[in-house]
Amino acid sequence: MKRYVNYINGEWVASESGEWVQNMNPANGEVLGEVTSSTEKDVDRAVQAAKKAQKEWAKVPAPERADVLYKVAYLLKERKEELARVLTTEMGKVIAEARGEVQEAIDMAFYMAGEGRRLFGETVPSELRDKFAMSVRVPVGVAGLITPWNFPIAIASWKSLPALVAGNAVVWKPATETPFLAAEFVKIYEEAGLPKGLLNLVYGSGNVVGNAIVEHPGIDLVSFTGSNEVGAKINGRAGELLKRTSLEMGGKNAVTVLEDADLDLAADGIVWSAFGTSGQRCTACSRVIVQESVKEALEQKVLEKMKTLKLGDGLDESVDVGPVINRSALEKIHEYVHIGQLEGAKLLAGGDIATGNGLDQGNYYQPTLFTDVKSDMRIAQEEIFGPVVSFIPVKDLDEAIEVNNNVKFGLSSSIFTADVNKVFRAMRDFDTGIVYVNAGTTGAEIHLPFGGTKGTGNGHRDSGVASLDVFTEWRSVYIDYSGKIQRAQIDNY
Repeated sequence: MKRYVNYINGEWVASESGEWVQNMNPANGEVLGEVTSSTEKDVDRAVQAAKKAQKEWAKVPAPERADVLYKVAYLLKERKEELARVLTTEMGKVIAEARGEVQEAIDMAFYMAGEGRRLFGETVPSELRDKFAMSVRVPVGVAGLITPWNFPIAIASWKSLPALVAGNAVVWKPATETPFLAAEFVKIYEEAGLPKGLLNLVYGSGNVVGNAIVEHPGIDLVSFTGSNEVGAKINGRAGELLKRTSLEMGGKNAVTVLEDADLDLAADGIVWSAFGTSGQRCTACSRVIVQESVKEALEQKVLEKMKTLKLGDGLDESVDVGPVINRSALEKIHEYVHIGQLEGAKLLAGGDIATGNGLDQGNYYQPTLFTDVKSDMRIAQEEIFGPVVSFIPVKDLDEAIEVNNNVKFGLSSSIFTADVNKVFRAMRDFDTGIVYVNAGTTGAEIHLPFGGTKGTGNGHRDSGVASLDVFTEWRSVYIDYSGKIQRAQIDNY
């Protein structure tokens, strides 16, 4: 049986707890191996190593730091298929999606390596004679990263790469469901020549390891992707400790389809957004806001496409929808379907745990479609995180905008229409961090900011140049070469 251990200060070491946790394949219930279960002491060791290493790393020129990231990018590219298969095996998403996720990490590595020759600050004219004024980015220190299981390498790359190129050190707690891919990613950093102590991997539960990361005085910032419940607790406690946080906490994303839309294109976008990754995306489409005049026609097109979806092990190239992550998730999804029925929504397809053809061995849920859903129903308000989509009829764009915005989340939204005027209204009035036009609600690109408004996050962004704002402080520098003391706002006015 494979056993995976922590990576602390450049060494692979098991926790002194002596406890191990099994890692399961969600497609068939098989035990893949075991992972060490860490304690607060393991976190402390990782933080101490990170603090020491970061002091020297911050002095390394950023272009030299970036050389390590370029090596990471090429190693990721070389091992793309191997990593994708590990990802599918322990998380369940179909292999094509797994390859796409690894590609996202590759893209992010190349992109952030390029930032090693930018990390732009500003130079501005001083209001005084013989004086120079500028601002520069400086590292925050030690970053605590807490990442989810649904995009175990993409989100880890969004956080670790900008943190390191900016001169920080990292203590990383991956999700307990995807420990093996985390180890493979760390091995790539190790092979790329990242100095020891700069990237530390600590396995364990959120209650123990996650909490220790938040509480440790040596952790200067916490970057978290996960549930609202946990994110709110992190933000509250970190606020008391005056720590910076970056939070990305999910969505209740809607595709709006107007009567002038290409319905075939819209149906394709809905099916991909709702059932890709088995609906386990923070950007998944869980609501379809459709103009009444085309509701039935759109439903029929979506239902026809749903009939062709094949469930099964994601390593099978012919499979369209893999398992959900575990039994608990399966039961939660089924409970929400029951809630939708009690609320009066009409079930058109799916609505049950999938069985037969070996599916009983894994965690499979039938792609599910509700219609005649009201926007205040729980299935239209709460994040289900599974292959369940609700059709909500509206009269016009004004009502669609109101319904789109009437949730506590604000991550992603989409509109299908041929009217450019309505497109620009949606771009302006949808209150989400991401807006798609004539496409589904998923498919972010790494050179733009990723994140949302309201309950989705706290204003920071992963990915793109904006991610550097999480991992850097601004320092303003004034150089006076006048040879005398000059008093700004006094001597010049």
